[in-house]
Amino acid sequence: MTETFYGTGRRKTSSARVYLRPGSGAVTINGRSMDQYFGNEVLKMIVRQPLDLVEKNQELDVTVNVEGGGIAGQAGAIRHGISRALLRLDGEMRPKLKAAGLLMRDPRKKERKKYGQKGARARFQFSKR
Repeated sequence: MTETFYGTGRRKTSSARVYLRPGSGAVTINGRSMDQYFGNEVLKMIVRQPLDLVEKNQELDVTVNVEGGGIAGQAGAIRHGISRALLRLDGEMRPKLKAAGLLMRDPRKKERKKYGQKGARARFQFSKR
């Protein structure tokens, strides 16, 4: 049995469960290949970033279950999850991943709409008369 390394990644309202196994470098997201799941090259690059940084993109198979949010938030959550799983694989990668800012969860979320206003910060138009 090959060993599996797990990492949870989150961004905005997306949450990704990431599993790393020794293999040929295949990335499977919700049962589909990365090319089928993400049409945009930039999003594919975001997902591959931690693997490229530690030069393990051809050595590990990545299996992901991701839910919530949009595709950009999901790509960020997957990147965060892969980075955390790589730490479980080898703790020596920590300085490299930390320097690239891949271990920190992006805390930005949509601000809630406030009562008496049009949106989170936008007000209704003011008129003197």
